[in-house]
Amino acid sequence: MERTERRYLNAESEDEMVVWGYRPCWWRMGLVGLGTLCSGGLLLLFLYWVPRWSIKCTCRLVSLREASVLLLQTTDEFRTCYRVRVRSMEAPGHDPLAAPHPGDWKEPACSPPTPVIQRAEYEKDLLTKAPDPGEVQIRYVDHQEVRYVWSPQRQEFRRLTALDQGVPCSDIHGRHAAGLPARHQEQRKLFYGENQIDVKVPSIPHLLVKEVLNPFHVFQTFSVILWSCNEYYQYATAIVIMSLLSICISLYFIRKQYTLLHDMVAAHNVVRVKVYRGNGVSEEMFSTDLVPGDVVLIPIGGMLMPCDAVLVTGTCVVNESLLTGESVPVMKTSLPEPGRGMGAAPEEVYSVEAHKRHTLFCGTAVVQTRFYSSEPVKAVVVRTGFYTSKGQLVCSILFPKAADFKLYRDAYRFLLGLVAVAAVGMVYSIVHSCQMGEDVGTIIVKTLDIITITVPPALPAAMTAGIIYAQQRLRKQRIYSINPQRINMCGQLNLVCFDKTGTLTEDGLDVSGFLRVHEGRFLSLERDVSTPSLVRSSFIAAMATCHSLTNIDGKLSGDPLDCKMFEATGWVLEEPTAEETALHDQIMPTVVRPAASAASATPSCGDADMELQELMNSYEIGIVSQFPFSSALQRMSVVTSNLGQRRLVAFMKGAPETVAGLCKKETVPDDFSPVLEKFTRQGLRVIALARRKLEAKITWHKVQTINRSVIEANMEFLGLIMMQNKLKPRSIPVIRELQSAHIRTVMVTGDNMLTALSVARECGMIPPHGKVVITEAVPPRDGQVATISWQYADDTAGWVATHDTKDIQIKVEDDTSKDGLLDTCYHFAMSGKTFHVITEHFPDLLPKLLLCGTVYARMAPDQKTQLVEEFQKVDYYVGMCGDGANDCGALRRAHAGISLSELEASVASPFTSKTPDISCVPVLIREGRTALVTSFCVFKFMAMYSLIQYLSVLLLYSIEGNLGDSQFLFIDLAIIMSVMFTMSLNPSWKELVPRRPLTSLISVPVLLSMILQTLLTLAFQLTAFLLVKEQPWYESGTPTANVCRVNWTGELPDAGFATHNITGEDEEEDYITNYENTTIFFVSCCQYLAVAFAFSKGKPFRQPVYRNYFFMSCILFFYGFFGLIMMYPTDVVDDFFELVCVPFDWRMKMLLLIVANLILSILVENFICDYDGWWLRFPCTPSPREGPVSDMGTQVDVDSAGRPGAGGEWGGPAKPPKDQYKLLARELPLDPDWPLPPWTGRRS
Repeated sequence: MERTERRYLNAESEDEMVVWGYRPCWWRMGLVGLGTLCSGGLLLLFLYWVPRWSIKCTCRLVSLREASVLLLQTTDEFRTCYRVRVRSMEAPGHDPLAAPHPGDWKEPACSPPTPVIQRAEYEKDLLTKAPDPGEVQIRYVDHQEVRYVWSPQRQEFRRLTALDQGVPCSDIHGRHAAGLPARHQEQRKLFYGENQIDVKVPSIPHLLVKEVLNPFHVFQTFSVILWSCNEYYQYATAIVIMSLLSICISLYFIRKQYTLLHDMVAAHNVVRVKVYRGNGVSEEMFSTDLVPGDVVLIPIGGMLMPCDAVLVTGTCVVNESLLTGESVPVMKTSLPEPGRGMGAAPEEVYSVEAHKRHTLFCGTAVVQTRFYSSEPVKAVVVRTGFYTSKGQLVCSILFPKAADFKLYRDAYRFLLGLVAVAAVGMVYSIVHSCQMGEDVGTIIVKTLDIITITVPPALPAAMTAGIIYAQQRLRKQRIYSINPQRINMCGQLNLVCFDKTGTLTEDGLDVSGFLRVHEGRFLSLERDVSTPSLVRSSFIAAMATCHSLTNIDGKLSGDPLDCKMFEATGWVLEEPTAEETALHDQIMPTVVRPAASAASATPSCGDADMELQELMNSYEIGIVSQFPFSSALQRMSVVTSNLGQRRLVAFMKGAPETVAGLCKKETVPDDFSPVLEKFTRQGLRVIALARRKLEAKITWHKVQTINRSVIEANMEFLGLIMMQNKLKPRSIPVIRELQSAHIRTVMVTGDNMLTALSVARECGMIPPHGKVVITEAVPPRDGQVATISWQYADDTAGWVATHDTKDIQIKVEDDTSKDGLLDTCYHFAMSGKTFHVITEHFPDLLPKLLLCGTVYARMAPDQKTQLVEEFQKVDYYVGMCGDGANDCGALRRAHAGISLSELEASVASPFTSKTPDISCVPVLIREGRTALVTSFCVFKFMAMYSLIQYLSVLLLYSIEGNLGDSQFLFIDLAIIMSVMFTMSLNPSWKELVPRRPLTSLISVPVLLSMILQTLLTLAFQLTAFLLVKEQPWYESGTPTANVCRVNWTGELPDAGFATHNITGEDEEEDYITNYENTTIFFVSCCQYLAVAFAFSKGKPFRQPVYRNYFFMSCILFFYGFFGLIMMYPTDVVDDFFELVCVPFDWRMKMLLLIVANLILSILVENFICDYDGWWLRFPCTPSPREGPVSDMGTQVDVDSAGRPGAGGEWGGPAKPPKDQYKLLARELPLDPDWPLPPWTGRRS
């Protein structure tokens, strides 16, 4: 057999998968068929559950070139396997993006000549190097709505790409903007399929089969068959009804989620669009027929975008709330054409992320267009279907990444442990039955019955009950979830990342003041922008023009910062109508002008012509061209034309450091840095303005295609605007609450470093005694290695800057004062650029910096996502709270993403809060802890329920007895179901505490609790079982006399004597009605209640158990019921439960055993297994063997303080922590190389 080297799909990406090729092997398939017949279908079922073995048992390993079946395995820690089939199709050529023949293209008259076939198209190396006009066979596979096509050159399957990768901008304007001929549109459709995000709602039979084949439901089916063979018809029927109900509920919710997702994307799936075919020809078609390369004509009234497309002519105002959650309309401009503008960059490659201000995304709504009269607004389709941004978002919902959560992994291990326990009982049952001479059929049924008792059929429903109740409580507090399973994860969060603007601070900004520059010097601080003397100044002109605002239905719309700045000027914005635009060859500009009262600055002309005077008094500025704001460039600019002036003027605004770097040095004041630092330290958002009078050769027409780098250079610095961004009222108390619970808080923002630090100080992320250390890293350049340095940002007393770089001795465990409080702590801060350099060139330092990093400023959206992933790599459970488009990636990647948006973008986040502040974070964590603790309580209860019944049955097997059908039915349905669902109703505790609940079922507290409770159960059942045999009135088997009224001496009274009339046939069959069964039934039933009450934990994570009124009513009711029927027996009840009436003294003894069992269960659980009492007494004291809590805000020892099994509480040596961040915090004080000296360089 040929052995092949390991191949990958999506190599070096987060979706990386190993791939192997296989072909069917007939003799192996024959053996599998034979094994399936012999096993009654069990082998086939096992292979269905394990795709890896399914392929290996039926196929042989071959090279990918020969494969007809692929085995895919993810490279993450889960190693999930998928089986996919290799398909083939006939196509006119190998390359889906092959250029048409020269005769098929009609270049527009205004375009420069371009080669018919561009080299960049073939460098994509998707398939072949040249188009093949003949019919060829294309091999491909489809996996999770993504197509992978076979590349003969690379001998591998490669992801199908479109115009979003490797295509020069000049190509988009040249070949692709010319229109795609119909025959090439058909060829591309073969590869890319229909343009629709088709969320198929699975049929009910399909979902039913998939649900029924779930391993647990298969086990339930096996159990029902076994019970039916054993004539347990009542219980079997009850389990069938319960299982069917559970399956129906599950199918309802699954189908409902699919339906909601289908309806969400259906609006833009099928719309009518007009497509340009070249040479002035256009046709109307359905959007499902669009392919990459089609040119869509955007109508005047706008449209709902059915694909991702890049604008090549005109501009659009787009509402992207359906995709990003930002309700502010965004201005989209045409993609700059390098071949036609000045200062062109001909090799610039189109990228959706880099050119998103020119890209119309699928699912967004174009609400307004502007265009040239001779040419409508056109956009080239770059991605379709599931390849679009909207499609990728839907894919992330349809195929979510597996979440690493110990509870679910440990649950399977625990069940395997129960199976092992069942195996012991099965061996005992077989040996004992053989000794008693029972027939083979009876032995098999009784043996298999053991495993159905040990693994409870109702476990799945029990585990989800707490989550469902938590979801309902969250909904009452306006927090909604699309992934309820993540509620348990919220209970483990120990680090929460916050966006700044709109999350910690208010959305709105107010102009606090401004500083103008005159002759290279700052003037005095001014606050009134509307002063008449400033109306015609360049500074006010920059404020009034440098924005992307637009009028929609008579209302000014755009970025809140732009709105505040423009409103502060008091100017008026006027936009041309569609009719006015159509009358001109040039695009009609947006015009801004002062209000009528402020614009008049020309004295009256007396008898002069009034019309001339009005013209002289008018002061209008037209916005000719826009270069939209880019988070990567941190600036935006516009080109304007003043009424009556011939030369154009450019204005720019953006981050002060960026703007100052693009201005002439002599126009930037010498004290620029200290002045900027002064205002940013006050928490103000500072914006810089600049202008440039363009050369006469830069005309109106050239501006439309010029590269922005030509305009944004040699500017004249105009000054600074200070915007005040206030904290939301709930930010400070919430941060304080999280910190008091020892949950790390981190700020991740795109704003200025010093502004972010000021807000972090103000909201309490950085305490008053904390020292801020700014980390700066420089990438390698000019032959120099990358360098990294640290310096103090301030002193903690007065926020006075120190610009001297110092050696900083960072201590992980600082000296503590007598009361255990920390004297000082360090908080690292870094920018997005520094973060990128560290991840690339200093990966060994990154975990150390993450351990004490608090502020991450100037972070791009992808860097926010990467930061969350890096935190997760060091074993933090990370929450992310944000409200904007820049947070969507991080919200999806975090263990618990919380969106403050009420719009559809919240589908990118597991949780959505309609309360627009961060108060939802502690609420979600509290409910998560409640759900997690409830899951543990319920799991332990269900496991103990199985073990209690297991021990009862084994004891009764020893006398050839068993529990009766009615007894099983009452225990499993009445007791277990009512207790199981009501014990999950405890609400969350009213505050967060500095401790997290357990995450592992395979831990010392849980195992100790289970072992001790099992021993208690065995001891009391065995005691009762043996004691009843010692009673003077005892007789084995079904009693022949009624001993109900036996006196204390054990003698029967003369009167009232009665016997049990049992025939010979009944004697042979009746193995239930005996003294042992009655005793075990009463004792075991009360044991279920005892462990349920003992396991139902209250504070510090849930409300006390007595606040759970339904649960307490249930417990008291059943205790009262059993006390009543035990102490005052009646024939009706005894006949129903198949009980034997016992003397009064034995009833009293059973009552004493039940009470003792209850008391000991509670004592064992609360004073031996659970350290809550110790922890509540010393809530902030770490384990004495682990030392003080870290002084850097990390949660190192808090989680394990006072918890058995962590840190040597049992007198042994302290165990090293499993979490990497805890281990790293221990190692740092012993690391002689930490921290590194300042300005340390290392080779990349």
